[in-house]
Amino acid sequence: MVAPSIRLYSYWRSSAAYRVRIALNLKGMAYETMPVHLLRDGGEQHQPPFSDLNPQELVPVLMHGNRILRQSMAIIEYLDETWPSPPLMPATARDRQRVRSLSQMIACDVHPLNNLRVQQFFEKTWNVPQAERDLWTRHWIKVGLDAMEDSLCDHPSTGAFCDGEQPTMADCCLVPQVYNAERFGVDMAPYHTVRRIVQTCLAMDAFDAARPENQPDAPSGD
Repeated sequence: MVAPSIRLYSYWRSSAAYRVRIALNLKGMAYETMPVHLLRDGGEQHQPPFSDLNPQELVPVLMHGNRILRQSMAIIEYLDETWPSPPLMPATARDRQRVRSLSQMIACDVHPLNNLRVQQFFEKTWNVPQAERDLWTRHWIKVGLDAMEDSLCDHPSTGAFCDGEQPTMADCCLVPQVYNAERFGVDMAPYHTVRRIVQTCLAMDAFDAARPENQPDAPSGD
């Protein structure tokens, strides 16, 4: 698919940007990655020109021509409505509600508790030791994955993917969260359905190309 003037402001290890990369790849859309280093010089997200694009000073931002699109979930739904094939949302209202619910379990309830700015506040404002920050992060990831596993396991709508037999927005959210879980040393053994779905996803080129280590701004050898 030809998709001119698509630019994604991204950081290689941002799970929110990771979601959008997956969605773009699933749509078969060409895009230009605009790296925003979240750590260098105090964080490039806090500096112009990026802070002019997003007053929240968060990635991702998607530029479609002159349009400035923010918030990963809203970006994914924009992509799905603008380029409907292949769809990232199911056909019925009931199934769309389920996909949004699964997606928001991660994007609204798990990810905000362990993202970079929370980690930095603990470290720089409260002087919380690394071991305690990691414990906090693992706790909330486990709480979220417990609920996700229960929501997916044996549910009649769960198929090869979170909902049915093709990837949806829920899979775009799940795969980055599992990447974070593994990064922080969460024991993934209890999450049989989650692991099966993630393995299925990562076998697809669209998901594989979106992996953090495959991004142009990923540190070499990391």
